[in-house]
Amino acid sequence: MKRFNLLLMAAISIFATACQQVIQQEVKSPDVAVINANVVTFNGKDARVLSERAVYILGDRITDVRPMTAARNLPESTRIIDAADGYVIAGFAEMHGHVPPATDFGNFPRRYADDMLYLYIANGVTTVRGMLGYPHQLQLKSDIAQGKRQGPTLYLAGPSFNGNTIESVEQATQRVIEQRDQGWDLLKIHPGLSLAEYQALAKTARDSDMDFAGHVPSDVGLENALKEGQRTIDHMDGYLEYVDALNQPITKQELAKLVELTKKYDVGVVPTQALWSTLIGAEDPQELAQYPELALVPESVREGWLGYYKQPSMGYFNQDQAKVQQQNRQRLLKALHDTDANIIFGTDAPQLFSVPGYSIHHEIRKMQQAGIPLDAIYYYATVAAGEYFSEQDTFGLIKAGHRADFMLLSENPLDSAQALKEPLGVMIRGQWLSRGDIDKKLAEIRAAYN
Repeated sequence: MKRFNLLLMAAISIFATACQQVIQQEVKSPDVAVINANVVTFNGKDARVLSERAVYILGDRITDVRPMTAARNLPESTRIIDAADGYVIAGFAEMHGHVPPATDFGNFPRRYADDMLYLYIANGVTTVRGMLGYPHQLQLKSDIAQGKRQGPTLYLAGPSFNGNTIESVEQATQRVIEQRDQGWDLLKIHPGLSLAEYQALAKTARDSDMDFAGHVPSDVGLENALKEGQRTIDHMDGYLEYVDALNQPITKQELAKLVELTKKYDVGVVPTQALWSTLIGAEDPQELAQYPELALVPESVREGWLGYYKQPSMGYFNQDQAKVQQQNRQRLLKALHDTDANIIFGTDAPQLFSVPGYSIHHEIRKMQQAGIPLDAIYYYATVAAGEYFSEQDTFGLIKAGHRADFMLLSENPLDSAQALKEPLGVMIRGQWLSRGDIDKKLAEIRAAYN
């Protein structure tokens, strides 16, 4: 009997401890609660909406997403944001972005870097994979992480590996080691590398546990890049060069071959369709010149962009074959989507008529024109990017444990991408930017550059 009583008391003690832990978890109140929200979430690549939800945030993390019926008795210390039946969707990732240096750069004003970073978050772009390293850029990343600057969470490639910066196998190897030790997150591949230089880079990167991504140098070729483990193929020109489809229509057999290689090596593809349609000369310059967001970049940048079609400065420009090349890019994107390839959203901003944050709307339009449904596009911009960075952090969904990065919209984004324009507010690592905050800052930037 005595032994039974001891066992009973032990069981009661264990139960009481468990209850106390649950109570303690409940007592730990959120810093912020977004209430009366419709939450966009995903089942695979299919989006669905959870209505009448509350999103709880503590620090920079989402701690709970619960029905409004269970979201009561919040303490006075919790900041309440009433979504008023609006829609919450995870912040977008820009998987091929460009981040200016943190210091004076050419003719750009000192404020340029901070302004471009703000334009990302003003449009709900809360994560950026920067694809061209500059001096002091790592300081930007650190400042943002420490709350000293406003901007998206940054993952940064170091200075480019290309035909001008690499002249030998030994130099390629040493440069990988240097960038690893400096703290860059990945390596950026540009054209001009020899196969031997590329292979030396790839081996050292694998040994150093570093990703490498970007273009496919002509002397390397798509299949060699895939075999060596390039993490993403960006822009699709490497694909089209592989099947000689830059200047002539791509065939079904060529599409099938490219899809087969992509699936075999499970490489990520960052299409950047809108920017590259502009670069190669497939867009109407008069329409490009009407983009209202051009007022948010320095005059020198704006004037350079407006003059591009008169004096193109990039070797990709080929207006005679631009339409067929862009059609090939669109057909390849659709074929990759249809076969469940690993596509991740990117726009290559800031570049030619591609203003940070605002560029997502042009990219979405191009992807829709290729036949990609909206929910899949959103998946590529949120969940797919989160999966890419899963070893570094958890983000991409409105879910407990994920980084508190999201947009609050007045309309359902699954009905129309127009809903993404001018969000009611943006949550960035648990910090709330209201529409009023955003408009005030945008007016300041516009005034500085006009």
